[in-house]
Amino acid sequence: MRLPRFFVPPAAWERDRATITGRDYHHIRHVLRLEAGAKLRLLDGDGRVYDAVIEKVDRGALVAVVTGEVPAPPEPPLRLTLVQGLPRRDKMELVIQKATEIGVTGIVPLAAARAVPRLDRKAGERRVRWQRIAVEAAEQCGRSRFPLVGEISGLAEVVGGLPAGAAGFFLWEGEQATTLKQVLRAGPPRRDVYLFVGPEGGFTEAEAARARAAGLVSVSLGSRILRTETAGLIAAALVLYEWGDLGG
Repeated sequence: MRLPRFFVPPAAWERDRATITGRDYHHIRHVLRLEAGAKLRLLDGDGRVYDAVIEKVDRGALVAVVTGEVPAPPEPPLRLTLVQGLPRRDKMELVIQKATEIGVTGIVPLAAARAVPRLDRKAGERRVRWQRIAVEAAEQCGRSRFPLVGEISGLAEVVGGLPAGAAGFFLWEGEQATTLKQVLRAGPPRRDVYLFVGPEGGFTEAEAARARAAGLVSVSLGSRILRTETAGLIAAALVLYEWGDLGG
């Protein structure tokens, strides 16, 4: 039987004990209906995984004591960051959930020129929600780490902050000569990869020119038109298949 898995933040640990509150407490007590003595699997968010037993249950909090460390499932051998143009409605939540399952390391919401959502006043609370979705998806799919969801950023800001040696791929429907498949199979694999995906309507000519001027490689995913919430997930899967561990 698979044990329920929960990421526990650093501040909640005290030696071999972890205090669980909030949404996770509610899930353990009122959804799973677990009592003292029940077994859990706890993750520290830094790649370590522990078996634990619920030691004490109070109103609004419970304490679990670690019984042993278990081998952590391997993470992909590369750091893949998905820079996703802000889509309409709740599509970003779907992208974050599925990108986490695929194996991305980070997600940056991109305020591209054609992005419809304007989240200035709600950006902070949206980011908190998006991060929670990433954590819950990582718990569900068995990862030992969860992707970090960055702040909503502009293209120039993201491009200017790329680490040295990182590969940057810019998905653009105007690209006719180079496909992502060709670039990946030409290699060699990079340890840091950034995938840039436009919102509904795609990137503008000016954004494509800026990306290429900054050293990003403009690539196509083929002749079919893909929705923004589909394109990034397919591209991430291709990168992790060719250069990572997706597919075994």
